[in-house]
Amino acid sequence: FGGEVERVLRMADGVLLLVDAFEGPMPQTRFVLQKALALHLKPIVVVNKVDRPDSRPDDVVSEVFDLLVDLGADDDALDFATVYSSARQGWAKLHLDEESTDMRPLLETIVHRVPPPRVDREGPAQMLVTTIDFSEFVGRIGIGKVHRGFLQDRQRVGVIDRQGEFTRQQIGQLFTFDGLDRRETDLVAAGDICAVVGLEPVNIGDTICDLDEPEQLPGIEIDLPTLHMTFRVNDGPLSGRDGKYLTSRQLKERLERELRSNVALRVEPGESMEQFRVSGRGLMHLGILIENLRREGFELCVGKPQVVIKEEQGKKLEPVELLVIDVPDDQQNAVMALVGDRRAQMIRMGRKTGASGFTHLEFSIPARSLIGLRSRILTATAGNAIMHHSVMGFEPTRGELPDRANGVLIASEPGQVTAYALDALYDRGVFFVEPGDVVYEGQVVGENCKAGDLVVNVVRGKKLTNIRAAGKDDNSQVRPARKMSLEECLEYVDEDELVEVTPAAIRLRKILLKESDRRRESRRLASV
Repeated sequence: FGGEVERVLRMADGVLLLVDAFEGPMPQTRFVLQKALALHLKPIVVVNKVDRPDSRPDDVVSEVFDLLVDLGADDDALDFATVYSSARQGWAKLHLDEESTDMRPLLETIVHRVPPPRVDREGPAQMLVTTIDFSEFVGRIGIGKVHRGFLQDRQRVGVIDRQGEFTRQQIGQLFTFDGLDRRETDLVAAGDICAVVGLEPVNIGDTICDLDEPEQLPGIEIDLPTLHMTFRVNDGPLSGRDGKYLTSRQLKERLERELRSNVALRVEPGESMEQFRVSGRGLMHLGILIENLRREGFELCVGKPQVVIKEEQGKKLEPVELLVIDVPDDQQNAVMALVGDRRAQMIRMGRKTGASGFTHLEFSIPARSLIGLRSRILTATAGNAIMHHSVMGFEPTRGELPDRANGVLIASEPGQVTAYALDALYDRGVFFVEPGDVVYEGQVVGENCKAGDLVVNVVRGKKLTNIRAAGKDDNSQVRPARKMSLEECLEYVDEDELVEVTPAAIRLRKILLKESDRRRESRRLASV
């Protein structure tokens, strides 16, 4: 969430760099620290979880220093204060050999080390809108920090948007923040963080300024999206059973509402009126949006995540990320094989400092290669690997990636899953459904043990004829189903499949539900 980090840092006067006492700096640590240093914010390093038996606080502090040097930090930033803490036990201390029972050392360090706001109280008013809230009663609410002068309730002000266009408006109400609450006020001064009501339109990155001396503040650079997905209405047979919002109009209105505050998001029309192309900063960014829609009562289908390809000087460029993996020495080869197949290039390899038996690996890897990689690495290492990644930039595309190794099992008929049917099909693969689940034709109900898709009947019941009385009647053996989270489904889904998301269920399905339609489409693609 590059845009989110950048905006919040614009309102800060200092930063706490929180680092795990065992893991040390992570790729995301590098990303946010780079943003903070660019805004000349001096960090206070907080080494947390020093109560862990495998903690290595001294090595971690050295790694933080090396990271700051690598990022080109000045001498003032390199002279950082260090606080050791255990958030779980609720204490902090300045030296490891001290005794402490509360967080007072951390709070005192903040008071002594963080400088007062660098603002001008005498000049004409100037405020940068860094985030947007929305109320059904008052509309859009601009939130930000006053950089210069004063703002008053009912004051006439100018608003300069990111394109440089100037409009004259009037402040309706002013609010300051007291903890998590807002308190109405008549006046805010330079250095205050406030909420402004009554400006329409107002957007993130706009400058609220004096009418007589309008001057625009430097805008907020929003990192470009790296991933896009197709959102569409749920047109499956079970549509409307769980959700309250089912139509494309309702989905469009909700996505447009999300754009008001989620500046790293992009929404474009899809191939039809019922489809929308939604672009974001990564799989987690879009996954959180989908989860929020689901909890609000929406039903929708989403397609396979695709990376955003840029073209510069006739060359196709794709997003590339820094992948960092800490893995036990005896499982290192399995990880190397997995990332090697996905066009990764090794940057660094060595022992993890202070952690015996672990190897530290760093790779440059295409963002599309990360889709589905986490689950495979955790499976290959029995959950022992620690994996993190962050965006590095755009580079020329590195070629094709291997397809999904196994096909899927597809339901041939609608109905309730029976134990009798599953018992006869367990040698075909692993199932995602259990007896009693309702399925429909074209739903993905499991993973095939071989390449290629297989249509199976999971709703077949036992024949209640008299011939059963003549012989032995074996009990059906039910195995546990493989349940996948939303993020795992987004990683697993293929190009001809969709993830069906409802408030009560997450399912995988084929885009074309009928087998005859899928065969016709495969013949058409083969002839092209």
